[in-house]
Amino acid sequence: MTNSLRHILLTARKWGGAAVISAIAASSQALAQNPPSMEQPNEWGAGISVDQPDPADQSSTNTTIIKRSAPAPAEASNDENDALDNVAQVRFVAMLTADGQYIDKGVTWRIFEDPGDWQVSPKLIETHRTARPSLQLKPGKYIVNAAFGRANLTRNLTFKGGDTATERFIINAGGLRVQARVADKNATENTVSFDIYEGERNQLGERNLVMSGATPNVIIRLNAGIYHIISTYGDSNAVIATDVTVEAGKLTEATLSHAAAKVTLGLVTRPGGEAQPATQWTIATPEGEVIKRSVGALPTHILAPGTYKVTANHAGRIFEQQFQVEDGQMARIEVLMQ
Repeated sequence: MTNSLRHILLTARKWGGAAVISAIAASSQALAQNPPSMEQPNEWGAGISVDQPDPADQSSTNTTIIKRSAPAPAEASNDENDALDNVAQVRFVAMLTADGQYIDKGVTWRIFEDPGDWQVSPKLIETHRTARPSLQLKPGKYIVNAAFGRANLTRNLTFKGGDTATERFIINAGGLRVQARVADKNATENTVSFDIYEGERNQLGERNLVMSGATPNVIIRLNAGIYHIISTYGDSNAVIATDVTVEAGKLTEATLSHAAAKVTLGLVTRPGGEAQPATQWTIATPEGEVIKRSVGALPTHILAPGTYKVTANHAGRIFEQQFQVEDGQMARIEVLMQ
């Protein structure tokens, strides 16, 4: 069990109520969102459906149907009745919203025994990946978690022997798809990654990380709410951040536009000369804050527009040079050995 899930479960049990693990979010004016209604073709949810009428119901036709009486069910033995009295018959279902659709696949159910002490880790007793599992549970207290992608809900439940119940988990999940653009074009594959944080800060003034290293154009299922997204283009400081709002039952799409320049470094004895191998490079701001370190003859990095100081260390000798780059520029920075 992960530390985050353990914290969720302990919190749910400590406060004795249903603990909704919801992520958070609020739209930035710089984002392009188009959350379609779930009445449109489903673009993000896996196996979301609405219960349909029974096709066997022909009451509206002119056909007269003579129904044969079903055979009488066999009486259960006393032992079978006693066994049923000692367990609870429970069916679990997950829904996107309270008045929305059932989720027919992609749900993971985890059932824990509630030890009754919030300082003791709950014991995982069952895991199910069936959308609507029907279980027989011994009488007692349980902690049940339903997860749909990164969206999930945890509840405290108590069952008695002989109970028959259907427990509905309203996950309030939505979808988030983020895209990145550079110089008015979609960023090339494997050049951009996103870190997704909760929108609100904790007592230490920090945001809790929800997901790291997310890639563009991938739909991520999250609890409805506000999220803070940090998008990194390249391997250094071409970074942009914004907030988005994820709505339950809808797909939120956000587009982030990066300003960046591509820089190739070379240590040469003369302009246009051959770059020296095994050179150690340090890129820093004019104030001395280190942005990137690398080693090689011609390292290439993506930088935010601005002014930088580059230091080349080769064979024990150090050479420095200041340079400036603009948005969309592809520059070769030559540092002369003099």
